[in-house]
Amino acid sequence: MQNKIKTFFMSLCVMFGVVAVCHADDTVFENTVDIIEEVNADNSIAANEEFSADAIEDYNVEGSLFQQITDLEQEKVLMQLEKERAQLNLDLDRLAAEKIKLHMEIDTLSGRAEQQQQEFETERARLEAEAKRIEMEKEAMANKQFDDAQKPAQKQQSFVAEQPKDVDIEKNYKLLNVFGAGAQLQATVQDLSNGQNKRLSVGKDLDGWNVKSISLDDGVVFIKDGNVQTLNVGNKS
Repeated sequence: MQNKIKTFFMSLCVMFGVVAVCHADDTVFENTVDIIEEVNADNSIAANEEFSADAIEDYNVEGSLFQQITDLEQEKVLMQLEKERAQLNLDLDRLAAEKIKLHMEIDTLSGRAEQQQQEFETERARLEAEAKRIEMEKEAMANKQFDDAQKPAQKQQSFVAEQPKDVDIEKNYKLLNVFGAGAQLQATVQDLSNGQNKRLSVGKDLDGWNVKSISLDDGVVFIKDGNVQTLNVGNKS
C-alpha cells in the first residue's frame, strides 16, 4: 500500500515537472517574441525618422498648400492691419475736426463773453447815469419844494417891502407955486429930503398920493385911501 502511495506521489512530481518545463518554455518564447518585435519597432522608427528627415530636407514649400495657407494668413493679417490703420486715420481726422470745432466754439464763447462784458459795462454806465439823473431830479424837486414853501413868505415880505410907506405930504413937500389958468393949473412942489422940484397936475401921483385938485386958494389937494392932505403956499416942513 505504501509503495502505491509513493508511486502516486512520484507520478505527481513528474507531472508537475513537465508542466513547469512547458510553462518555462512558453515564457521564454514569449519573451523572445517581444524582443524581436521591439527590435523591429526600433528599426521601423529609425527608418521612419530617416525618411522624415530626408522628406523634410527635400520638401519644397514654394507653391505648396502650406505656402498658400501661409500667404492667405499673412494677407488676412495685412488686410486687418490696413483696416485698423484706416480706422485709426479716420479717428485722427475726426479728432482733428473735433479739435478745430472746439477751438471755434472757444473763440465764439470768448467773443460772446467780451460782447457780454461790453454790454454789461454799457448797461452799468447807463444805470449809473440814470441814477445820477434821478438823484439830480430829486434834489431839484426838493429844492423846488423848499422854494415853493419859501415863496409865500418871500412874497409876503416882498409885498410888505413893496408897499409904499405912508408919506406925510405936508411934512415932506413944500408948495412953491401954482401957475396956469382954469383947468390947466399946475403946481411946483419941492422934496424937502433932497431939494428936488417936481411939477404936478391934476390926476398925477406923488409917493402914492393922487392929485385931486389944484387951485390958487386951496393949493394942491391929495387923496389916498380916503385920506386927504393939502399943500398950500403956507405949508412948511
